[in-house]
Amino acid sequence: MDKKHYDLVVIGGGPGGYAAAFYAASHGKKVCLVDKREVLGGVCLNEGCIPSKALIHATEVLSSVKEAKEFGITFDKPKIDIKQLKKWKEGIISKLNKGIEMLCEKKKVTFLHGRGYFEDSKTLRVETKKGQQFLSFDDAIIAVGSHPALPAAFDLGNKRIMTSKTALDIEDVPKSLLVVGGGYIGMELGSVYAALGSKVTVIEAMDSILMGADADLVRPVMKHAKENFDELLFSTKVSSMATKGKTISVKYKTSDNKAHEKCFDKVLVSVGRKPNSDNLGLKNTEIKVDDKGFIQTKTNQQTDDAHIYAIGDIAGGILLAHKASKEAVVAVEAILGRRVTNENMVIPCVVFTDPEVAWCGVTEEEARQQKLDVEVSKFSWAASGRALSINRTDGMTKLIIDKQTERILGVGIVGAGAGELIAEGCLAVSSGLTAEDLAETVHAHPTLSETLMESAELFFGHSAHAYNPKKEK
Repeated sequence: MDKKHYDLVVIGGGPGGYAAAFYAASHGKKVCLVDKREVLGGVCLNEGCIPSKALIHATEVLSSVKEAKEFGITFDKPKIDIKQLKKWKEGIISKLNKGIEMLCEKKKVTFLHGRGYFEDSKTLRVETKKGQQFLSFDDAIIAVGSHPALPAAFDLGNKRIMTSKTALDIEDVPKSLLVVGGGYIGMELGSVYAALGSKVTVIEAMDSILMGADADLVRPVMKHAKENFDELLFSTKVSSMATKGKTISVKYKTSDNKAHEKCFDKVLVSVGRKPNSDNLGLKNTEIKVDDKGFIQTKTNQQTDDAHIYAIGDIAGGILLAHKASKEAVVAVEAILGRRVTNENMVIPCVVFTDPEVAWCGVTEEEARQQKLDVEVSKFSWAASGRALSINRTDGMTKLIIDKQTERILGVGIVGAGAGELIAEGCLAVSSGLTAEDLAETVHAHPTLSETLMESAELFFGHSAHAYNPKKEK
């Protein structure tokens, strides 16, 4: 059989895959990028990060209209045109798709639309519309991502039961919506539908939302959710779903072990994601997967098959696009023969709820569990001039600081634009900066970025806008 040979074959065109392909091409590698979608960008661009943030922004405008009354500004009641909203969202996706396609051409990366399957450790078979193509390679990177988990008990084949993918299509605004799962996807999309007019109920098996984030960061989000959602049920488990006319009948048990049954117009199931490791031909290689289907990798993203690497969701860990993009660089650097590791990567976590939540490095809870000798310095946005001027004093910035070295081990932020602010925290943690470094860095006034500086100043007891009784002399 005829084979086309490449230095590197990348399977999966998401933020990990195309980043790897472009980085390798920039270093002189002949690269082929394989993806079963006709357009590049993966889940993140086409049915995840980008469309969800576009809808979140649109609904934030609705919230701003309501809040404007406090400033003495009133508007007529907003009218929501779902078709135009979808058109705007899809236009953003299309622009980004074309941008990646253009870069593919400029960087001379071959894009092959089809499903990749490993024949062996050096050959990839690609099923295309025109038939099979065989690619041989020196190295390969697997970046095929993950998909929403849908437990069999909930998979009724009914379009009224949605995953994050179908929920982002916004076919209509249901009068009532059940969100199963209080993680970041459930809370983000629940907020979108609530702002559009749905009565949203959230059922979460754990005792709070956004597990993994510190409780004090979650508190303002919980307050906002209670004000805007119809109901929040914790320590509650859904036992079954059934189609009932034009609704979904849901049976669940609450924390008091009482059984309930309620009908909803639509249900969003958001209980995690599963790796796309099936039907890749991994059995024809030396690659090993864990019991959940994630590919096992070394610290340089190399699998047990020496010339095949795995990055992003398929490699497990935190399932975030920017993690995949960074792992792409690590994998390509390893292929180039350089000594690299992912061990010290500082990956920020951002939840685009209202308010936003972001953190990086060690959380306060993790510091407590690891018995680290730390001090936590918190600055309330109630003392921020910028927060007051934009009517968003519900925020807080905190630093987790090593008592001995005064190094910044972790940063947590809740508030408007927290996702933008956390970058400085990542720089501080990854660069080993100290509280003094942050305190002495001049931040523009009035800005929310000052809250990082103020938190550091509070650690020393000389903040200009807050008081620390333990440190003031």
